[in-house]
Amino acid sequence: KNMELSQKTSLLNFDHFQILRAIGKGSFGKVCIVQKKDTKKMYAMKYMNKLKCVERNEVRNVLKELQIMQNLEHPFLVNFWYSFQDEEDMFMVVDLLLGGDLRYHLQQNVHFSENTVKLYVCELALALGYLRSKRIIHRDIKPDNILLDEHGHVHLTDFNIAAIVKDDLKATSIAGTKPYMAPELFQSFEGSHPGYSFSVDWWSLGITAYELLRGQRPYVMRSSTPANEILQTFHKVHPSYPAAWSLEMKSLLRKLLCIDVQKRISCLAELQDLDYMSDVNWDAVLSKQLPPGFIPNKRRLNCDPTFELEEMILESKPLHKKKKRLARKTRDQGSDGSPQNGQLQQRLDNVQRDFIPNYTKFKFLHNVALRWLRR
Repeated sequence: KNMELSQKTSLLNFDHFQILRAIGKGSFGKVCIVQKKDTKKMYAMKYMNKLKCVERNEVRNVLKELQIMQNLEHPFLVNFWYSFQDEEDMFMVVDLLLGGDLRYHLQQNVHFSENTVKLYVCELALALGYLRSKRIIHRDIKPDNILLDEHGHVHLTDFNIAAIVKDDLKATSIAGTKPYMAPELFQSFEGSHPGYSFSVDWWSLGITAYELLRGQRPYVMRSSTPANEILQTFHKVHPSYPAAWSLEMKSLLRKLLCIDVQKRISCLAELQDLDYMSDVNWDAVLSKQLPPGFIPNKRRLNCDPTFELEEMILESKPLHKKKKRLARKTRDQGSDGSPQNGQLQQRLDNVQRDFIPNYTKFKFLHNVALRWLRR
């Protein structure tokens, strides 16, 4: 990967990729499968509409995610490859993982065995250990953000709300998905700001592991549940652990789902010291030599097929028609159009300028200035 990055001397753009099909969407935008035309290699391409990002004040998160991802590479992350933009969208090209996310498989009523979940925990723990070495708190670990490759290994994705903490400082801003957020995060909702650190990701890992095993989360709450009710739930409700689960798995989950941050497992070394992990060959885990107990169906795409239908039928600006649409827009506008809103134009120009913070390092990244909002 590093060699490919360093050898890039020409600018990359939308035309260098063949769009194959849509596979996902979120608040950030959409994801499709693409093939790089020269190498024929397949990737996932995440794309975000610039105007919508500006209107929703999401530009900062998009730029931060790009900044974080371009400095990461790990076997259990969804790794970044390219970034570019045109006058409509910003694009990030990342690893393609065709096994689907764990949320999809939960919705398909897949039963995950203890051994499978144990391996997932080990693989994700290695990813968290790596992120800690980079001073990064992910802040949104959940089944939706864990993708499987074709062999069934897990890969953590979506750094849209990740935080970078310096030295021994703590994060204080509130971010995450409520049912997976650690108790200390909700104290900020109540007015106190003690701060938090890497331990919040390990709580989320515990919630995720519990949900994979049981098909439901240990605490009942929704995104609309008030913070004070959630805090009361943590102290009044004690998660139940089915008798069929091993004592070792129950012990592991209790240590991950510990309200007291000081007693919670919060780093890779603490996890590795557990008796339950004494039989784990961590080098074999890192090199993906241990086969997962669940292997995704290779004869299907492992995602909701409605994504493709929505892109083809409901999307007003479908990606596969972008080239013709932009060409027609340029032809209709002529050469003397002018922006209609100066303030919005300036914000869009800032997106254009700042989308690639390290463009001098990655010369292949697209850095052109295009006119906006002309009639």
